[in-house]
Amino acid sequence: MPDDFSPSTKVSILIAARNEAAGIKACIPSLLAQNYPSRLYEIIVIDDHSEDATVSVVKSFEDTRVRVLRLSEYLKERPKSAFKKRALETGIAHAIGDLIVSTDADCLAGPDWLPLLVSYYETHQPKFIAAPVNMMDEKNLLQRFQSLDFMGMMGITGAGIWKGFMHMSNGANMAYEKNVFEELGGYDGIDHVASGDDMLLMHKIAAAYPGKIGFVKNKAATIYTEAQPTLKAFINQRIRWASKSSDYEERLVTAQLALVFFFCINIVLSMLLIPFLGKTALVLFLIQIAIKAIVDYRQLNKMAQFFYRSDLMAVFVPALFMHIVYIVAIGTLANLVKRYEWKGRKVR
Repeated sequence: MPDDFSPSTKVSILIAARNEAAGIKACIPSLLAQNYPSRLYEIIVIDDHSEDATVSVVKSFEDTRVRVLRLSEYLKERPKSAFKKRALETGIAHAIGDLIVSTDADCLAGPDWLPLLVSYYETHQPKFIAAPVNMMDEKNLLQRFQSLDFMGMMGITGAGIWKGFMHMSNGANMAYEKNVFEELGGYDGIDHVASGDDMLLMHKIAAAYPGKIGFVKNKAATIYTEAQPTLKAFINQRIRWASKSSDYEERLVTAQLALVFFFCINIVLSMLLIPFLGKTALVLFLIQIAIKAIVDYRQLNKMAQFFYRSDLMAVFVPALFMHIVYIVAIGTLANLVKRYEWKGRKVR
């Protein structure tokens, strides 16, 4: 960000929230504390039929930059799927900003998050911006594994955008022009999938505006969230993410996901065949494990250094084997389980 940066872009920060009273209590103060002119940004929380105190918590912030929209007041009937997309559409329709920035209610932002996104936008004029998302406050091995996995995905996300061969993003930290969203019909054509408000929209914009996708490679532009606390919550989250992969317009993304999936399956099969094929299967298993360990370590170690989270590398060995099981299990379940639970709903 230039030392003399003086922004001129009006921004609308959107948060689609459902039953997020606990998380949003910390999220909004971090957004209000941005080093960005208060007259140039607003925070819109779109309440998706919450059954807790989410709305009252948002209303307790007596700041003109914060407002809440109840989705129930803008839709004639509850959507059967794509809840978050309906909420974001409602927020965008009422947004006064030229740049739409999205995050989640359980996230925290540093004070330079918004100015970094906007300075990148004003300098390079991209149509879509992705930025890092990391996890924090890990309390056990499962959560540390999620943090390592997430850092790896951030490295792939940034590299794919920089080289232009693959587009990935996370809805907790991304931005796009409001007029581009409206010009392309918003979520039309991708609203049959419950998830995908991030990558499916990104692919739609990338197809219409080649070369106009950017990634903010700056630690201070990171959004932070907590890892899933239980194995059940983790599985539900990752099935939700994986379930949209068959709808990706960019087949290279699907192909690379498939490559990792089948490589991990081969590792598992090699291990299971050791009692029957003996040394041959054992050698194959060890070679594949060595390849994965070397590639993963190089990638994750670089990401851990960049984000100042080298402490996470202490669990690299167990996380390596957890990752194999995770890829095989989630890749299989995402194709077999068409319904999952999220935010107290059964969706597909």
